[in-house]
Amino acid sequence: MPASELPVLDFVLTNYKNFNARATRDALLSYWEHVSGGGRMFWSVAGAMSSAQLGITLAPAIRAGLIHGLSVTGANLEESLFRLVAHAAYKDFPEYRYMTKQDDTRILDQRMRRVTDTSIPEDEAFRAVEKFIVPMWKTASRKGERRFWHEYFYELIQVLEPSAYEGDPEACWLLEAAKRKLPIVVPGYEDSTFGNIFASYVKTGECGASIVKSGIEYMADFYDRYAELSAGKGVGFFQIGGGIAGDFPICVVPSTKYDLQQPVKPWAYFCQISDSTTSYGSYSGATPNEKITWDKLTEQTPMFVIESDATIVAPLMLSALLECQRQPEAANARIARHRR
Repeated sequence: MPASELPVLDFVLTNYKNFNARATRDALLSYWEHVSGGGRMFWSVAGAMSSAQLGITLAPAIRAGLIHGLSVTGANLEESLFRLVAHAAYKDFPEYRYMTKQDDTRILDQRMRRVTDTSIPEDEAFRAVEKFIVPMWKTASRKGERRFWHEYFYELIQVLEPSAYEGDPEACWLLEAAKRKLPIVVPGYEDSTFGNIFASYVKTGECGASIVKSGIEYMADFYDRYAELSAGKGVGFFQIGGGIAGDFPICVVPSTKYDLQQPVKPWAYFCQISDSTTSYGSYSGATPNEKITWDKLTEQTPMFVIESDATIVAPLMLSALLECQRQPEAANARIARHRR
């Protein structure tokens, strides 16, 4: 039997028939239909996906034009940079479920910060990046310049010498996003390692808090970015996890409609990958239908919820989408046969 030219897509079409597998397949096919028809896709990334090396597939997807904007936590933003400059110093702990408090204390003593089954090296990551970004903050403070949080990281990652790389630059989503000047919002960036570091420099008077534009300014700017993204076929919303990374940008539609009292296109697609179960008062576990009542989605919006681990599902979907992008005619033929 000859090897498939679209192995991941064929695997999904052949095997993913029911339950979360069906939701994954349907979300994938709807995503491809949207972007191949000229639509755009906006990603919301919560959790610790950069530490989990989502960039291996996220960066190529950005390069291929499958992702057109991002909302990320401050942690995901900085951890993409950490993986680039300190990859070799990371340590993995595959037996983390069986570790004791004493084991974690030993990790602390090794100046490592554990994130589930891997860990970020303080000296090679935090302190190495600090020596580059703090002078940028101090210069901005002296000159009275103001930027969005991600703009400091966009500049830093592009001026780093390749000799500073330990990770694969082809797998660094932040580097790809910076090169393409992708629209990005980082709501609640204060809740991150470098958010804390920045606060310490503000406290000592070495940097001015005003050099970083606020979350309100992020939203005020995002009205315009959303209008650009939603032009034409519209923009879809692809969400990993929940929390502020998702809730902040998705609110731009009702805010434009009710607060600015301006016409606005609804989100053209919605998919959430989350292992948070639906529960009372839980935004992360809310079903998409609930968003209809907030005018974030409509009853015509293609909606998908995949209750699974995003570290498994997202790379699978992105790999299949990259196959489709490389061979659109063959992919469309496969999908058409599947739908008969």
